[in-house]
Amino acid sequence: MAQTQPYRIGLIGLGDMAGAHIDGFRNHAPHLKITAICDVRGAALAKTGDQLGIPQGQRYADFRGLIADEEVDAVVSITPNVLHAEIMALCLATGKPFLSEKPFTMTLEEADALLRVYEGRPVPAMIGFSYRYTPAFRFVRQLLKDGKIGVVRHFSVQYLQEWGAASFDTPFLWRFDKNVTGTGTLGDLGAHMIDLAHYLIGSFEELSAHLQTIVAERRSLQSGEPVPVEVDDLACFHAVMKSGAVGVFQTTRNAIGSGNQLDIAIYGDSGTLRASTEDPDHVVWIHRDAETGGKAEKRLEVPHGVRLSQWEDFARLLAGSPSDGLPGFMAGYESQQVLEAIVRAHEEKRTVAVGEEGSK
Repeated sequence: MAQTQPYRIGLIGLGDMAGAHIDGFRNHAPHLKITAICDVRGAALAKTGDQLGIPQGQRYADFRGLIADEEVDAVVSITPNVLHAEIMALCLATGKPFLSEKPFTMTLEEADALLRVYEGRPVPAMIGFSYRYTPAFRFVRQLLKDGKIGVVRHFSVQYLQEWGAASFDTPFLWRFDKNVTGTGTLGDLGAHMIDLAHYLIGSFEELSAHLQTIVAERRSLQSGEPVPVEVDDLACFHAVMKSGAVGVFQTTRNAIGSGNQLDIAIYGDSGTLRASTEDPDHVVWIHRDAETGGKAEKRLEVPHGVRLSQWEDFARLLAGSPSDGLPGFMAGYESQQVLEAIVRAHEEKRTVAVGEEGSK
């Protein structure tokens, strides 16, 4: 690393994901030191501030103050979707590097506005597509580059969770509020599927889609009364990629038995690769045995050389040497283009060319 002193990180958002980032920096990039924090909840500020030994003067209730803090070198933002664009815009305006959670923005209009600023004043940026750092998916990328299964013809991706199913009686949380999230399962889980396809297969050409709300009402946390749900909790779409490969995608929060299951199967001219968060240290390779002509299936262990954590890569980005495949600003923008196309394809009941929404 070129910088000998610790990079001073400002952490915005102290919700459920904050602990993962705090532990991630501590365990994988200890020279990235969290020195400022921000949250609208005083209790969260006090708890995390005391835990990390953050001075009172660097505990912010307003993210604008944290971003403007000259003693913060880079920002990590893990807020609800509605704040993503504004926080990134402020980071761009101040020239401050950042790691922002996905989805990139609420709308493509917001993404276009950010892109115009970024093109005029780019800063080191990373979008929180954390599954690029799942060892099995990283190994699949290497195997594809090595031609392990020949030309990729088609693939399938699914991201399944169970916590939104009716039997769980999950209340009306912010993830179900259209004004805060923009979309539901699509932006939350679907964005990861889209990015995994970008990471492993390439860019999208066109797609068709269907979105559905399975649980139409959820009880209010305050009153207990039913609240209408206006975002999807099931999304499925199929796409033609620029390479010509065809992809089939599904995601839902109503898959009982699936805690956090992201799977991909990739079919090429000479074999198949399968990988999953259910077994992050192995990739299944299926091919025809050259001698017998029968099916051969091997469970390949992920080699050490392809392993890399999100926090290590953010540190590399700040030092000017990010890894090949780091999800940068344009990964976020291109993901938002696909999300917009999915919504339009569903609403208009037609196949949509990705990028026809008037991007840039």
